[in-house]
Amino acid sequence: MPSLFDPLQAGELRLANRVAMAPLTRNRAPGALPNALMVEYYRQRAGAGLLISEGTAISPQGQGYADVPGLYSTEQLDGWKQVTDAVHAAGGCIVTQLWHVGRISHTALQPGHAPPVAPSALRAHAKTVLVRDGVPTYAETSEPRALDASELPGIVQDYRHAARNALACGFDGVEIHAANGYLLDQFLKTGANHRQDDYGGSIRNRARLLLEVARAVVEDIGGGRTGIRIAPVTPANDIVDADPQQLFDYLVHHLAPLNLAYVHVIEGATGGPRELPERPFDYAALKAVYRQAGGRGAWMVNNGYDRALAEAAVASGAADIVSFGRAFLANPDLVARLRRGAPLNAPDRATFYGGGARGYTDYPALGD
Repeated sequence: MPSLFDPLQAGELRLANRVAMAPLTRNRAPGALPNALMVEYYRQRAGAGLLISEGTAISPQGQGYADVPGLYSTEQLDGWKQVTDAVHAAGGCIVTQLWHVGRISHTALQPGHAPPVAPSALRAHAKTVLVRDGVPTYAETSEPRALDASELPGIVQDYRHAARNALACGFDGVEIHAANGYLLDQFLKTGANHRQDDYGGSIRNRARLLLEVARAVVEDIGGGRTGIRIAPVTPANDIVDADPQQLFDYLVHHLAPLNLAYVHVIEGATGGPRELPERPFDYAALKAVYRQAGGRGAWMVNNGYDRALAEAAVASGAADIVSFGRAFLANPDLVARLRRGAPLNAPDRATFYGGGARGYTDYPALGD
């Protein structure tokens, strides 16, 4: 019977245990540049079997929040190299999350103050984070423009190039962010995609862009270094689909041949309830569809897991890896605490987004 603390080979990723750190936006990269504070933050958490970086923009157009890092300039790659070197020196494994926010952005964050882009010109009832006079503030997202079909191959190439950049600066792999109402999720779901062309309407068409991105990334860096994150029913960032079970069953069936390192599934509402009675979804059936189609990637689950739930999921075979988000904010040594059954530090919500070391790298480890 597998344990949460057993090692695991996920594609080309060799994990010391089955606890992953979920991607966590912290808004501490001014100028979109990884920095020394981030080096320490990730180094402290290298005890995770897998570290998944915060969402990292694949292009200037992909930026949607102030002070989040990118993966498209030489300076950014130099900064990330310091992070990956520190994590590897501490014995960790780290992938970066490739991010294009689509309509969840603001003109103040876009090149030339242009509108954000989206599958359709539908404004999200959502907020982003701007920094004004050094203070993080929430702002309504801007009205987007619909992407022309001729622009989509360029976005696929941006993902491909970012994946290549990730390996060049020392990441062990990448996670394609296709969840939480960002660009790829916007194309997937009926609430955001009203297109009439080959990228809208049917499930096959709405899944087209994500599958093109996944195939391009796998072609470039290999399936064994590629993961993907999905969120079938989360309402995050004003996203909804009319038939998520059929949509995501189709999606994982077509992801199966890519030999991904892992599939990362957010169960329920991101950062909220694990069960949504108004949006029922069968996650066990989703996993079965993936396996029956030949998918061999590790199955990673996320959202509201504590030690007992995580241990049960791994022991039963319902999951191969469990990712933790907020628990890692305040507990850099989370794996050691889970292993010992030690109490957890409580996170300081006031320091989640923006700021400096306080609430970022100053949480005590066991024995401090």
